[in-house]
Amino acid sequence: MDIETLDGSASASAALIELDRATVCRGGVPVLHEISLRIDRGRHIAILGPNGCGKSTLVKLVHRELYAVARAESPPVRVLGQTRWDVFALRVQLGLVSPDLQRDLLRAPGLTALDAVVCGFFASQRVPSADAVTPMMLERAREALAAADAAHLEPRELAALSTGEARRVLIARALAHRPQALLLDEPTTGLDVAARQHFLASLRALARRGTTLLLVTHHVEEIIEDVERVVLLRAGRVFADGTPAETLTSARLSALYEMPLVVESHGGRYRVRAS
Repeated sequence: MDIETLDGSASASAALIELDRATVCRGGVPVLHEISLRIDRGRHIAILGPNGCGKSTLVKLVHRELYAVARAESPPVRVLGQTRWDVFALRVQLGLVSPDLQRDLLRAPGLTALDAVVCGFFASQRVPSADAVTPMMLERAREALAAADAAHLEPRELAALSTGEARRVLIARALAHRPQALLLDEPTTGLDVAARQHFLASLRALARRGTTLLLVTHHVEEIIEDVERVVLLRAGRVFADGTPAETLTSARLSALYEMPLVVESHGGRYRVRAS
């Protein structure tokens, strides 16, 4: 396994994610522009911004699906204190829940909910040979399905589940590794109102059990009360960074979305409407 760290080992006190003037280009065009951001373990954070602002690119950068422009003087990305990771080892540490992953898994014919969780141990979208799957993996997969309120879905094919049910299976897949954090990239896309509320309740439960959440969304209403920090992105740059009370204001969001908006808050939750 090829892993290099800044000091030869991963520090227990290292930040979860550190970006130092990280730039990401796609098709030769910068989509993230010199982003500097530190995210600490144990602090729940939301990344908010309009479509095309670079939110999903940021998740892919952290998850090592995309790479920042290299610099000779200092590495632009550190995850858990390390500048280089074996990608499979990293994906054990950072669980991912996203509509893109769900679509990829749905391409595997006959994949059951239990299969979808188990193959996550191999960072794969296909179940490996039976002798590669250990009793420990099966036990953890079933525990994770239960924690995601999806134990009853275990034998069912993923393709036959509703979008909300499948999203719960994705949470279980991410949790089975007992990761340091969950990366949630637009996790409620395609969910109806009831399924979205159920999903957000699951996130609140995970946050209160100590799983660090990095929630990427363009819906203010999805920022649960456990989130302590909100980063606003616009055009690939950090537009604002602070507590929800500091960032989720009418003035800031009106400027972010370039239209007059009114933000209302109640009990630690926020909603926005056109002025």
